Amino acid sequence: MAMRELRYFGDPVLKTPCDPVTRFDKAIESLVTDLLDTVKPAGRAGLAAPQIGVGLRVFSYDVDDQFGYVINPEIVELSETTPEIDEGCLSVPELWFPTVRAERAVVRGVDLRNEPVVVEGKGVMAQCLQHETDHLDGLLYLDRLTKDRKRQAMREARNKAWFWNRR
Repeated sequence: MAMRELRYFGDPVLKTPCDPVTRFDKAIESLVTDLLDTVKPAGRAGLAAPQIGVGLRVFSYDVDDQFGYVINPEIVELSETTPEIDEGCLSVPELWFPTVRAERAVVRGVDLRNEPVVVEGKGVMAQCLQHETDHLDGLLYLDRLTKDRKRQAMREARNKAWFWNRR
């Protein structure tokens, strides 16, 4: 359908837990299409509905050879191995910080026909699944940083042109 405008840190929709999808109609089909179109540009790994201003539990992903979406995703498995990995976010552009993430993740949800889907990944794909599910729970990766790193991230964010109070 369309590439949608992104929402940035400071927008309340990014800190609000999303509602589950209960109606599988043309509107949800259009949302999924927009999420898939908006995640396609190079450098984008995943995109959650709140990042385009929609408070529903849906995200899209485009990592290596895996491209798709999940409706009503829930993380059902995480590996015990949890390295720090540099992480960024389309809604917090230009900032990257080491974030603890499970090395492997499994997400269960449904597709547009309300049929079960399972997506799993290692490395960057696992990071993406965790990151996008966090968005649906009203969390940004900044919320997972150590106290000192979060303080640094906030200081850097305040100096960016996209920061919410500069609009």
